[in-house]
Amino acid sequence: METPEVTFLDRGRVMADRSFVVDGASVATASNRDPDHEYEEFVVWNLVVETAERTILWDTGSHPEAGDGYWPGPLYDAFAHVDAAEHTLEGDLADAGYAIADIDAVVMSHLHLDHAGGLHNFAGTDVPIYVHREELPYAYYSAKTGEGSIAYLASDFDRDLNWEIVHGDSYHLADGVELLHLPGHTPGLVGAHIERDGNPLLVVGDEAYVEANYAGQAMATSLLWSTAAWRESLARCRDIQRETGAEILLGHDLSVFESVS
Repeated sequence: METPEVTFLDRGRVMADRSFVVDGASVATASNRDPDHEYEEFVVWNLVVETAERTILWDTGSHPEAGDGYWPGPLYDAFAHVDAAEHTLEGDLADAGYAIADIDAVVMSHLHLDHAGGLHNFAGTDVPIYVHREELPYAYYSAKTGEGSIAYLASDFDRDLNWEIVHGDSYHLADGVELLHLPGHTPGLVGAHIERDGNPLLVVGDEAYVEANYAGQAMATSLLWSTAAWRESLARCRDIQRETGAEILLGHDLSVFESVS
């Protein structure tokens, strides 16, 4: 079997307080009422996965107008994708030798605004957009009501898209590409185990934003749909890594991305 080839797309930088990412990173105590805050740089990335069957795009990044009013002001203030305008999906694909027309399928790990902002490129086409059964209704519920999560924008995904629904805990997408349901950050978060030649890749994604999360230090509760589900998914990822020896790719850890890509 020919193993998949993975190309990593660097989609730019988000600036945010580490407290939004690692629970308790900056907490005032009786002995330290004014703790230092770490304002850090996080990466946004996509993947192009070449299989014998088709060319797959993993996520679509932020909308290029994120900083020009497309993202709600309070959200951008907390998570500023400072160079989104310089990282259009079309442009970053071109830098890697691809065009939008080369993409045969898109996998959405979830539909938050820093992952679904490029879906407009596939509106009105027959390109299948894979999303987990638990993600799509929650995204609409969140975007269309005052409940749920504020990180979903209807304008990202409420379009003429060829949705392909993923069910269950695992889904065979192509030879060497197995999708994994990893609820916690969102109800329908999807990761993957990709069989590269002698070097498998475990796409943990936003199950763990940074290495501290993967080590067990929870993300801020505002980033978790369910803490209990998050811990179960984290244990599953660790088990798969132990069994397969896979490299891990985390959601927004810049140093991990640079070491893997």
